[in-house]
Amino acid sequence: MRDTYDLFVIGGGINGCGIARDAAGRGLSVGLAEMNDLASATSSASTKLFHGGLRYLEYWEARLVREALMERDVLLRNMPHISWPMRFVLPLSPDMRFEGGTPTSKLLGAVMPWLKGSRPDWLIRTGLLLYDTLGRSKLLRGTSTISLDGTPEGAPLEDRFRKAFEYSDCWVEDSRLVALNARDAADRGADVSVRTRVVSAERDGDEWVVTLKGERTGTVRARMLVNAAGPWVGDVIRGVVRSNAKEGVRLVRGSHIVTRRIYEHDKCYFFQGPDGRIIFAIPYEYDYTLIGTTDAEHTDPDEKPVCTPEERDYLLRFANGYFERELTADDVVWTYSGVRPLYDDGAKSATAATRDYVLKVDAGGGAPVLNVFGGKITTFRRLAESALEKIGDHLTVGEPWTADAPLPGGDFPVDGVSAQVRMLRAAYPFLTDHWALRLVRAYGTQAPDVLGTAKQASDLGEDFGNTLTEAEVRWQMQVEWAREAADVLWRRTKLGLRMTDAQVARLDEWMTGQRGSMNAAAE
Repeated sequence: MRDTYDLFVIGGGINGCGIARDAAGRGLSVGLAEMNDLASATSSASTKLFHGGLRYLEYWEARLVREALMERDVLLRNMPHISWPMRFVLPLSPDMRFEGGTPTSKLLGAVMPWLKGSRPDWLIRTGLLLYDTLGRSKLLRGTSTISLDGTPEGAPLEDRFRKAFEYSDCWVEDSRLVALNARDAADRGADVSVRTRVVSAERDGDEWVVTLKGERTGTVRARMLVNAAGPWVGDVIRGVVRSNAKEGVRLVRGSHIVTRRIYEHDKCYFFQGPDGRIIFAIPYEYDYTLIGTTDAEHTDPDEKPVCTPEERDYLLRFANGYFERELTADDVVWTYSGVRPLYDDGAKSATAATRDYVLKVDAGGGAPVLNVFGGKITTFRRLAESALEKIGDHLTVGEPWTADAPLPGGDFPVDGVSAQVRMLRAAYPFLTDHWALRLVRAYGTQAPDVLGTAKQASDLGEDFGNTLTEAEVRWQMQVEWAREAADVLWRRTKLGLRMTDAQVARLDEWMTGQRGSMNAAAE
């Protein structure tokens, strides 16, 4: 590893890894430090969608929505293994009333008071028409009206729902997105360090002296810093670089619940609530349904975000207003929660706070630091391009390149997953269809690199359960910076949903021994 860099990035979430990848591809020497695992905070706790944010149109954030919508095609082309199109069903109800406080609802209430806070069907259709127009997608189908009477889409819903609008957005494996950006950055020369905390950063003329502690310990020098610390961006400003920057961050917790599979088809539901909020119900990991999210203020980034019983019950009540089958807390098999580090724009509520990103450079009379606020997972690539524009005011950078560059394993057509599965099964006949699909969804065209020369399942080493083998875990440790069982089971995969406590303990034991062998070999 180097000890001097053009650019040093603090934070291994999607923004930090996206910026590191873009910068390394433009010829800069790049270092990155993440204090925990890659995607260990916000970037693994999203609703797992590449979407424009239909509800943001109610807050008149058309620029953000347009950028996100146009990014969907770019992202689908470059990562067809971890992202794919999904149809969203928005049921319409004649008795829906809500007391939302969005700018749009207030305007409608002023000019058409008889609406009494409801979103009329024509308003929703107008919003979806604008959604399609802004997106101009070549890969995704536009909005249509569908019947819920006697159809698969209507089967799990209460009978009062008779029709729906259906539109397109995309699914994404969020934490794998981060790992693949980090991998591509490293392949292009970046040094990526996990479980490495930036203790301090001090200006020394036109350079930063950065002190690291953890898996990588010591000091490095850099001509410019990027503070992409997510929920800790404010802590880095105040406590690490000791800047006088006035911008602030607003922490908003979003919680999700996962239940056993509620319905059989592969479409997502978009539900409106009487409080003006919306939630999604999404097919998840083959056998489950993901429901979320909430918006709640979160004051301390060091306080681990959890889905509270109140948030769980809120999501259950919300979903029960639509599904015929009554869901209870006993149906919930897992919950997770993440903290969104939004730019503090002074909005009155967490829901109303902007989801747009804000990039601020603080030169402070010496070496510059770029502070990254907010952002959506859908716009990470455009955020990185915008960051490089600002970095280009201080360092010499190359031209933008990521729009046409597949992530590792993503060099196949958007509709080519089935073909990849067939080829993988032909090369490795011992794989089941499910096993092969899981590997393709994780590694794409690099799945054969994970399996190597195996002729039978036993050649892959120890079987930890649910198709997770020693060969795959070793790959993740050597190539994707996995260190502990949680890294494998909840971020590189979601097999934690299926593992027993004994299986988790055995995996952790094996990985501990493997880390010892890797460390000994490195010395």
